[in-house]
Amino acid sequence: MPPTAAKRDPEAETQALDWIETVSGEKVDRSLEFPDMIKDGIVLCRMMNKLTPGCIKKIDTKGGGFALMQNIERFNKAAEAYGVPIRELFQTVDLWERKNIPAVTLCIHALARIAQTKPDFTGPILGPKMAEAQDFNFTPEQLAEARNTVNTMQYGSNTGASQAGMNIGKQRMIYD
Repeated sequence: MPPTAAKRDPEAETQALDWIETVSGEKVDRSLEFPDMIKDGIVLCRMMNKLTPGCIKKIDTKGGGFALMQNIERFNKAAEAYGVPIRELFQTVDLWERKNIPAVTLCIHALARIAQTKPDFTGPILGPKMAEAQDFNFTPEQLAEARNTVNTMQYGSNTGASQAGMNIGKQRMIYD
């Protein structure tokens, strides 16, 4: 059993698969385990091409491990270009060698979250909606009033306090 198996969330994996199927329009073989359903990267690449048509020009559908691993790499590059933060992407070996399946699930959820922000996306919602920027416009009078308020964050602080002179426990005795 891989060391990250305990961290896997079957519900999040199922949600990710449902989202992939809906966006890509393709069914995955649910008789397989989650990583095996998307391991070759074909479904992931096709899904990215649905989100951004033509973003992945070549999808290897057959060949050895190296060719299929390139599909995963292409997916990651396309996901990053789509807006998924680099810290939420996964390494190819995370999926191919099952090194970190939770990272794969996180990436798919992040992709779904980013997709919600795109004006042309009409697909399903997965996870919480991303917050939008909120502008605050304060009048000069409001800003001036704020400068005159007392900062209550400093109430109760011990400005300049130190541990000098504190005795806790038995003192160390040195005998000659």
